[in-house]
Amino acid sequence: MIIDAHQHFWDPARADYPWMAADELAPIRRAFGPADLAPLLKANGIDASIVVQCRSSLEETEEFLLIAHATPSVIGVVGWADLTDGALGDTLDRLRGLPGGDKLVGIRHQVHDEADPDWLLREDVQRGLTALFAHDLAYDFLVRTRELPAAIATAQAFPQARFVLDHAAKPPIADGGSSEWSGCIKALGTCGNVWCKISGLATEAVWNDWDAERLFPFVAHAASCFGEDRLIFGSDWPVCLLAGSYGEIKSALEACLAKLGPQVRDKAFGVNAARAYRLAIAA
Repeated sequence: MIIDAHQHFWDPARADYPWMAADELAPIRRAFGPADLAPLLKANGIDASIVVQCRSSLEETEEFLLIAHATPSVIGVVGWADLTDGALGDTLDRLRGLPGGDKLVGIRHQVHDEADPDWLLREDVQRGLTALFAHDLAYDFLVRTRELPAAIATAQAFPQARFVLDHAAKPPIADGGSSEWSGCIKALGTCGNVWCKISGLATEAVWNDWDAERLFPFVAHAASCFGEDRLIFGSDWPVCLLAGSYGEIKSALEACLAKLGPQVRDKAFGVNAARAYRLAIAA
């Protein structure tokens, strides 16, 4: 099974997305739903996808579970829940009981938008993570370089848990990279309980001036740090449309992964996501 492990649905006419306010994001400030994604998956040989949270909203998580329930190609939901809520365990039980609740595979929070770079290390957040892992869910790190030290400490604090690093922590590709990002990624890669999504990279480059060759050093560094068993492909559609079409993004990342070997490519496009999220498919 070929899996796109990171895509989104949203409708700005029905909900507020604070991160979408910037003028340069106007091209994607419209509704995107399963009917928009379906032909793209078919055209690009993708069998299934995982939909990932876009805003800090339980309502959105509930909507995504309903979509997953009605859409066979959506095999997982990485939703949002308040990690600082002392009743998080009850909330997760309720979500699991909803239609589509069996497809809840993880939780994510937009940590890189928090003022405190050590937000993940707060006592209430760590307590929430404990509840999350007691429900056998994964946690997606949405961080940049600034928050990577806290992510490393968190992964070390929960060695039996499963973490997925989104977008390889958004390396500063447009600026040519940074030694700080490279060093932190290497440190996080030593945590065997963390997988790394090769996603969202084109939008970290110059949107109208990138190609697979420019992305490759960042993919190769992630591969050297996480190994072939912990790299995961994600399109980051429709955010990726700022830099290229679904097909262009998929082709570029596939080319980067293929340069590292066919086995690296094949695992990143399916089996690794199945293991990281414990998807209910034959891995």
